[in-house]
Amino acid sequence: MTEIYTLPDLPYGYKDLEPHISEEQLKIHHQKHHLGYVKGANATFAKLEEARQSGADIDMKSTLKELSFHIGGYILHDIFWQGVSPSGGGEPGGELAEKIKQDFGGYENFRNEFTKAASSVEGSGWAVLGFCKKVDRLAVMQIEKHNVNVFPLWKILMCVDVWEHAYYLDYKNERGKFIEAFWNLVNWSYVGERFDKYSA
Repeated sequence: MTEIYTLPDLPYGYKDLEPHISEEQLKIHHQKHHLGYVKGANATFAKLEEARQSGADIDMKSTLKELSFHIGGYILHDIFWQGVSPSGGGEPGGELAEKIKQDFGGYENFRNEFTKAASSVEGSGWAVLGFCKKVDRLAVMQIEKHNVNVFPLWKILMCVDVWEHAYYLDYKNERGKFIEAFWNLVNWSYVGERFDKYSA
């Protein structure tokens, strides 16, 4: 079976996010963990295809849960890599900045809410800024284990990975320090492009 997912290249070098994310941390995160979700998704699709061809009975509930876990991990990591940059940081501009002001009352309110969401994810997961065109709203959400608490129809504009594998080499158990460092890397140009795309 042809591979459905492949590991995307990073848009920068492994050293380029230092001092906020070290070369070693980034390599392990990208080459081991993200690749793990790529392999997991492909293996689960292959398992489903094999069952279709052979007529074998498989535990569909656990298989589809496994598939959503790996696909969620793949997609969120891809957005995360694009959403940070060696030249990131600062504040958003353009239409996104206006929408943040409208929906959160200002950038600082949004940043505080997003930081609290990231800090308080139970166990492993993500903090996400999403947008829903149907209700014309931005919202901060937590996604646990890549695939729990996802809001249907809400498009992900930016996210931060708060699984320990994202920061433990650099920050040990101090998640809060990693989240603060993340703000120095946010690629607002990319986030703004996603907002423009999904709000058009």
